[in-house]
Amino acid sequence: MDRMFSPWRIGYVRQDGGSGGGRGCVFCVPEADQADPERLLLGVWPCTVALLNRYPYNNGHVLIAARRHVANLWELEAEELRELFSLVSLGARALKESFRAEGMNVGMNIGKVAGAGVADHLHVHLVPRWRGDTNFMTSVHDTRVLPESLLSTRECLLPVFRSLRP
Repeated sequence: MDRMFSPWRIGYVRQDGGSGGGRGCVFCVPEADQADPERLLLGVWPCTVALLNRYPYNNGHVLIAARRHVANLWELEAEELRELFSLVSLGARALKESFRAEGMNVGMNIGKVAGAGVADHLHVHLVPRWRGDTNFMTSVHDTRVLPESLLSTRECLLPVFRSLRP
């Protein structure tokens, strides 16, 4: 089995919890911050929040999180689970349509040992994928090649996510 190491991620992985740029948990968004484009929010619903990943694997890398600060799936109430996974499904379709994604990685890392960068706040990753989207820059130059800025991606996805009704 071959292994590819990504040492550029260790600083992020070793952070205590999730850094919101000095704002506490990135997923716990106070009402006053919801209009701030730097938060990269795509939508806030009664039980969930959607935002762009500040450290994306690809353009359109979206995070869907429970609004309530819990670490595990089994801590969520039935309505929270329903809304979370409804939004995951709708968000994946929105990314497929908006970015013409040919595939999608959908996943959760529950716990630090499972790779969760923000281990104490449950969230789901949606990563749109395209044939041939891997490149040598990440492994050779410790660099990800993203063809669009996060704020431009947010502007593209914001109206789509605002229209979602989980």
